[in-house]
Amino acid sequence: MTADDGLVRCGWAGTTSDYVAYHDEEWGRPVRGDDLVFERITLEAFQSGLSWLTILRKRDNFRKGFAGFSIPAVAAFGESDVERLLADTGIVRNRAKIEAAVANARAALEVPGGLSALVWRYAEEPGRVPATLADVPASTAGSTALAKELKRHGFRFVGPTTAYALMQAIGLVNDHVADCHVREAVSALRRV
Repeated sequence: MTADDGLVRCGWAGTTSDYVAYHDEEWGRPVRGDDLVFERITLEAFQSGLSWLTILRKRDNFRKGFAGFSIPAVAAFGESDVERLLADTGIVRNRAKIEAAVANARAALEVPGGLSALVWRYAEEPGRVPATLADVPASTAGSTALAKELKRHGFRFVGPTTAYALMQAIGLVNDHVADCHVREAVSALRRV
């Protein structure tokens, strides 16, 4: 889709300035590091059933509420922290998702070799380039395998669709459509 600035972007990115910035500067670019990957897993889980725009606009509040997504800090959260987060109007207040985030932090502490290394084992080789958004799957065999592995380690709210959204967001796949102006830059970053 050609935007007002003359640049071609993936169709979902052209609706708001928040989406344009996220699309152009973040989505699909490789993200490594345990806390950074934990943040993305947590946000993707909170997005389940909601618009990504809702999560994107609340992301700074999530970062404040969840101690910058420091895995050890969130793993140490207790019931008072859950109650504090349930009272925080700046985030999505869902007890099951908040409790899952705490449980996932505890699970992440136990992952041999670290969370980032585990997730990046599921990076997919470049395949067919999507011509349109209709060519982008909701899940793949790889996301199903990643979800299963995360669940095996005790993670919650990480089904195949959520796992695939994570894979897209942190660069395990490049689902920018063929004529998107950032596709090649993302591809180059994945080769590094």
